[in-house]
Amino acid sequence: MINVIHVLLVEDNAADADLTRETFTSTKFDIKVSVARDGVEAIDLLHNQGSWAELGQPTIIMLDLNLPRKDGRQVLAVLKSDDLFRRIPVVILSSSDSEKDITSCYNLGANCYIVKPTELKAYRAAVQMVEDFWLGTTKLPRREGHSTATRIGFGE
Repeated sequence: MINVIHVLLVEDNAADADLTRETFTSTKFDIKVSVARDGVEAIDLLHNQGSWAELGQPTIIMLDLNLPRKDGRQVLAVLKSDDLFRRIPVVILSSSDSEKDITSCYNLGANCYIVKPTELKAYRAAVQMVEDFWLGTTKLPRREGHSTATRIGFGE
């Protein structure tokens, strides 16, 4: 079991970022959320530039699609084509329910695609489901800089 879970949230909408961060703070896990406001900043953070340098790789990445400078599809393509990042689960959290967007994200290697609920309670529930599944149920591969596999389970 790891001590701190690092979530990289790539989201340009400040209200959505705040709501996601707030939902994660009311959790049973020790979660550190870092927010990148666009795709370029996300790639910089992943390459240990800026504030992410001391944290190492994230446990999971939550990625919006419609971002400035470099959109979510471009970020996803970079992540899944790089040996350093391809094992990090990427959850798409987007307002788009377009079949084209969904298919292209899965083709690029997304691990999950969630359409952002517009209602507050449903949005919180969606973030909670991400936490429960990706951080509470699954066994993830070892993160760079850590000696053991990431394992966070219920009852641990």
